[in-house]
Amino acid sequence: MGVNRILVVNPRSSFTKVAVFDNQNLVFLNKIFHDKSVFKDYEKVVDQCPFRKGLILNELKNADIALDSINVVVGRGGLLKPLKSGVYEVNDKIIDDLKNSPLGEDSVNLGGLIARSIAKSLNIKAYISDPVVIDELQDIARISGHPLFERKSIFHALNQKAIAKQYAKNNFKNYEDLNLIVAHIGLGITIGAHHKGKVIDVNQGYNGEGPFSPKRSGTLPIGEIIELCYTGEYTEKEMLKMIAGKGGLNAYFGTSDTSEIEDRALNKNDKKAMLIYKAMAYQVSKSIGAMAAVLKFDIDAILITGGIANSKWFMKQIRDRIEKIADINIFPGGDEMEALALNVLDVIEEKDELCEY
Repeated sequence: MGVNRILVVNPRSSFTKVAVFDNQNLVFLNKIFHDKSVFKDYEKVVDQCPFRKGLILNELKNADIALDSINVVVGRGGLLKPLKSGVYEVNDKIIDDLKNSPLGEDSVNLGGLIARSIAKSLNIKAYISDPVVIDELQDIARISGHPLFERKSIFHALNQKAIAKQYAKNNFKNYEDLNLIVAHIGLGITIGAHHKGKVIDVNQGYNGEGPFSPKRSGTLPIGEIIELCYTGEYTEKEMLKMIAGKGGLNAYFGTSDTSEIEDRALNKNDKKAMLIYKAMAYQVSKSIGAMAAVLKFDIDAILITGGIANSKWFMKQIRDRIEKIADINIFPGGDEMEALALNVLDVIEEKDELCEY
C-alpha cells in the first residue's frame, strides 16, 4: 500500500488549523491566527473562503510541501442536515447546504468549502468526516416538551467519536460494545451518552442547552429570555450572540480565556472568578450525571476531552462530583486533525465505507 498524503483543513472563528499527514504520520501542522478586523468586510462567514484558502496555500508553500504531492483533502464538517456518523465525499449538494445552511452560519461550514476548492484545483477528491450534525438520538431524546420544538443533535461529534474509539482501542475493546459518557469541554461544551457505538443523547450546545461555557450561555430561564426579547433593548442578532458567542465566561468577564479566569480565581483571590469558574465545572458535572441516567448507570467509563481538560484544577472539581459514577479518563485537548486524517484513511484503505450525502 502506497503513501497517501492527506491535507487536513479545520477553520475556526479565530484561526485556521492546517495539517498534512502521510498516511497516519503527521508531517506538517500549523495554526493560522486571525485578527477579528480581517473579517469585518466579509458580509457572510462563507465569503471568507478564498481568503483562508490563500493563507493555507501560502503555509504549504513556505513549508516546501508541493501541492501536487497531496492525494486527498479533508475538511471539518459543518451545519448540514442530520447525518449518520462517517466520511462523506464533498459533492455539489454539500457545497450548497454549507453555503445556505438553515441552521446558521459558523466557521465550521468553511471546512468542506475550502477542502473542495483546493481539491478541485488539484483534480483530487475532498471529504468531510463526522460533522457536528451527526444524529443518532433515540426517539425519546428528541422530545422537548412542546410539539413545535424538537431537540436536535449538534455537538462535537468528531472529537467525541474519536476519543471514544481511542479509549476502546487502548483497552482492547470495540467501541460498539461499550457504554460511555464523553464530555468535550472547550469554547463550547457538549456531553454525550454513547450507547454501543451511537450517541443516543447529547446536549445541543450550539445555540443554548446544557452547561455554560467560555462563549456560550447554555440553558437559560426561557421565560426571562422571552421577556427580554420584547423590551426593545436588544436586536435579534444581539440576542443570538448573547446565547452563543458573547455568553458564558465572556458575558461575565469580557474574555473567554479560561487560563486568565483560572489565574484570577486561584492566584489573585478574585472571588467572582472563583464562583463562576466553579459553577461551570458544577454544571458540567450535573450534565454528566444526567447522561448517566440516560445510560441507566450502566457505564464503562467517563471520558473528558477538549482544551479545558488540560486544567488539573478544573478536572478535580468535576472528578470530586462524579467519581462514584464510573472510571474517569482524561484526554486533554483532543486531536481533531488526526481524527479527520485517520477517518479518511480508513475509507481509502477500505477499512470503512464511504457515506453518501
